[in-house]
Amino acid sequence: MLRTFTKRTGKGRFRIEARATLTDGGLIVQILGGESPHVGAVVLSLPRPSTSEPGKLRAVSTVVPLYGHRDDEIARPAAEHLVTALGQTVVVVAGVHIEAAAPEDIALLIDNVNRAVASLTKTLYAAIGPA
Repeated sequence: MLRTFTKRTGKGRFRIEARATLTDGGLIVQILGGESPHVGAVVLSLPRPSTSEPGKLRAVSTVVPLYGHRDDEIARPAAEHLVTALGQTVVVVAGVHIEAAAPEDIALLIDNVNRAVASLTKTLYAAIGPA
């Protein structure tokens, strides 16, 4: 059975949408926004036991950014956060773009991504439980 959850943060060109589809075999997440949502990076993260902290989960990730894109900088942390919180295999596809973004624009987008992912994590945790 598929279940889909969506969280939105920000306004206008700083709007972010994080959508997760929960499958029997893991979680598929899209993080899109800005002026030009697109496919900029894909991350596959798998849960694994921590070797330094027994009982904790870590993530091992494969990251595929599109040439010239930096969307992996939001996709990887999101995927690894979700893996360690939920104990599920996670795929994140991310694409957020604002033309000629200033550093403060990028900071606001990243903050909106982080808030959307945190909200999504709480909703998913309530739906499926902890790792």
